[in-house]
Amino acid sequence: MSNNLDIASIRNDFPILNEIVNGKQLVYFDNAATTQKPRLVLDALSGYYEHYNANIHRGIHHLAEKATSAFEQSRRRLQAFLNAPLPEEIIFTYGTTDGINLVASSYGRTFLKAGDEVIISTMEHHSNIVPWQMLCEEKGCILKIIPINDEGELLMDEYEKLLTERTKFVSVVHVSNSLGTINPVKEIIAKAHAVGAKVLLDGAQASSHLHLDVQDLDCDFYSLSLHKIYGPTGMGILYGKKELLDAMPPYRGGGEMIKEVTFEKTTYNELPYKFEAGTPNIADVVAAKYALDYVDTLGKENIAAHEHKLLEYATEAVKDIEGLRIIGQAKEKVSVLSFVIDGIHHQDMGVLLDQQGIAVRTGHHCTQPLMRRFNITGTTRASFAVYNTTEEIDLLIQGLHKVKRMLG
Repeated sequence: MSNNLDIASIRNDFPILNEIVNGKQLVYFDNAATTQKPRLVLDALSGYYEHYNANIHRGIHHLAEKATSAFEQSRRRLQAFLNAPLPEEIIFTYGTTDGINLVASSYGRTFLKAGDEVIISTMEHHSNIVPWQMLCEEKGCILKIIPINDEGELLMDEYEKLLTERTKFVSVVHVSNSLGTINPVKEIIAKAHAVGAKVLLDGAQASSHLHLDVQDLDCDFYSLSLHKIYGPTGMGILYGKKELLDAMPPYRGGGEMIKEVTFEKTTYNELPYKFEAGTPNIADVVAAKYALDYVDTLGKENIAAHEHKLLEYATEAVKDIEGLRIIGQAKEKVSVLSFVIDGIHHQDMGVLLDQQGIAVRTGHHCTQPLMRRFNITGTTRASFAVYNTTEEIDLLIQGLHKVKRMLG
């Protein structure tokens, strides 16, 4: 399948792939929701709890110092992963959603005012819609939406028309979780900056597939989740340009984010700690470094090439299924195959595939406005990762034919 990767050996790194589901060996095609974790990451999690579980930064004993060192190593590792200029520009969050909310709540509430305009796109995940709706309602800002074409690509001419001197913020998804579309984010950022607007990218889907360089993109903020990059759940990062983060007030109050507290006044800690209140998700932060190390060992370009071949194979294979329509056929897309079959509800399809041991995602994928754009209630989504194979895709195709015979 790939000249550069030994997929059979890679599969052995993921214990969960040996699970039996409804009498069948698991076929896991729900990677856009979360990827499975290699043994390296699982060992890092248990290793932390077994050998140096302690709270970080404030302790001077051996375990606290070891935990603090591992925690901050992960920050520097994630700095390198994004090519961020400074480690303090990496803020640990609970995931992509948390990072977007941090920016909307802190930057948005501080710097946006009534009449200002915020731009998002038709293909946004709910977590990049709702925080901006809440902010616009609170502040009296205007929310504008970039439309898309029938292939699931942004209409960039329309985006340019939306930009005005009142545009203060643009927040768009780097890669669509429902369609797989790779958006022309560098162009989006440049055009937004030309009118003085700041830009946040939702990198939840892009982070596992694409090479990321925030300096090259020149984005102002970038939010992602590690559980989509073979890492643990409940842990993500927000990158922000230092001058912007310095100007923003804290998002949460509590321990760690303070410098000095009196009953009269509190002074806040320096970056990145002023945005990291309370005891953080230490074990998952520590394990995140090992997930990125694993990706580097395989090579992101090799992973992307393998996933692209899987997407091409699956896209061709489903053409034989009568009544099947792919939703999202952008020229540039990652390994997400979202589809509907005439006369068959996506939820019924998901249940019957699960009975055959095949895990796919069904529904609106937290993109209800996007589904309405295509006049559908949801899709069946198969999303591929480095450990998937063409043989598994063959099982999916057989499964879909079986569903058709039963329900079509």
